[in-house]
Amino acid sequence: MQIPEFTLFQKCDLTKEVEEIMLPNEEFVVAYKTFRDSVTFTSKRIIFRDSQGFSGKKVEVYSLPYNSIYMWSTENAGKLMDFNAELELWTRVGQIKIKLDKKINIREIDQLIAKVVLGE
Repeated sequence: MQIPEFTLFQKCDLTKEVEEIMLPNEEFVVAYKTFRDSVTFTSKRIIFRDSQGFSGKKVEVYSLPYNSIYMWSTENAGKLMDFNAELELWTRVGQIKIKLDKKINIREIDQLIAKVVLGE
């Protein structure tokens, strides 16, 4: 399975498509805007919203349950010419790399993943 590459730019609101698939006991934590999509972190999973086609009306949604994450790494953005931080996830389906604008607090996401994966 090939998951598209995502670059997170800024926090955003919960999208309608994602809200519709959330379980009653699943809590919204935070969502981030990408170029034309979003990545949402809930209490149970990471949801990737991928608009497709020229109009973007066709939407594919990927769900990654936290319990499928075996390992992760985070890399903060450097000072001068390094514009992105990175989150890398090793999962049952392979590696997933997510880039983050340097304005996003990578340590906040690192703590969120640690909390749900490690059961804090």
